[in-house]
Amino acid sequence: MRRRLLPAALLLPLALLLTACGGNASAGTGAGGDTDGKGSLTLNVGDQKGGSEAVLRAAGELKNLDYKIKWSTFTSGPPLLEAVNAKAVDIGGVGNTPPVFAAGADSKITVVSAFHGTSKGDAVLVPADSELTKPEQLKGRSVAVAQGSSAHYQLVASLEAAGLTLSDVKVKYLQPADALAAFTSGKVDAWAVWDPYTSQVLQAKQGRVLTTGDGVTNGLTFQVAAPAALEDTKKAAAIEDYLERLRRATAWVYDHQEEWAKVWAKETGLPYEVALASVKRTNSTRIPVAIDKPLIASEQRIADTFTELKLIPRKVDFAAFVDPRYNGELPPSTTPARVSS
Repeated sequence: MRRRLLPAALLLPLALLLTACGGNASAGTGAGGDTDGKGSLTLNVGDQKGGSEAVLRAAGELKNLDYKIKWSTFTSGPPLLEAVNAKAVDIGGVGNTPPVFAAGADSKITVVSAFHGTSKGDAVLVPADSELTKPEQLKGRSVAVAQGSSAHYQLVASLEAAGLTLSDVKVKYLQPADALAAFTSGKVDAWAVWDPYTSQVLQAKQGRVLTTGDGVTNGLTFQVAAPAALEDTKKAAAIEDYLERLRRATAWVYDHQEEWAKVWAKETGLPYEVALASVKRTNSTRIPVAIDKPLIASEQRIADTFTELKLIPRKVDFAAFVDPRYNGELPPSTTPARVSS
């Protein structure tokens, strides 16, 4: 039996880290967090542990705010978007898949900002001693994945690129903590997952990459706002300022990778070496991009895929859930991600 990487009690917080997480993640409400800034206007921002608040604070971008930011922390993208739909949150950050499911539920959400990074951290992993050497060999094998997550879509797309379909493998729908336990104990042949889990497994030499999402998934993350907030002139202006700060903080991460990894490790409980590997592989590669037709088409493909899998109950028109007003002079969504140093 393979050694487990970390005690289960330490693994559970990792399931709450990234906006890439989606699907059947445990529901949760926003916990009361910090308040920054001053003024009569309050922007309610949804966040995830080690997310926007942490990076903005580390980059010094929470100074000189002439409005207040009230932070609420959520376990993952889906409950955060539920709060956006309920107008409890004005804006929050999620990965490329939760907005598709929210749109499928006809939630009141609007994608207002996008970032493009590499998909190298989105991987199908196999144990270090596995006989599998290429994706085509997954046929008939068991693969763990979080249902409805970005990893779920990455698995579907990677199988398609290898000439296979989801029905060609034995899918085990497991959330990350359970999936990692199954993976390291040999109960599944492969695991489709995202960073920092990818970095965790590789750093511990408990597995290797069979294939990544690079070239098959879009590498996008989003800021999603409540339509009611966008209709409020003052809140819409605050959202514009907030997005500019996030874009500058993202650039700061690229120039301060070790410093950010230390902060991120402290915020999340990740070992520093795992955090740094994840920062280099994924976080530091992100650049702000425009919400444009190629982006909408890319997300539409994800929506259509999950509709065909009957995980979304109806046809989704993703274009109806975006607002490009904050694009400014941003580059196209197809602009290559940064190359990490």
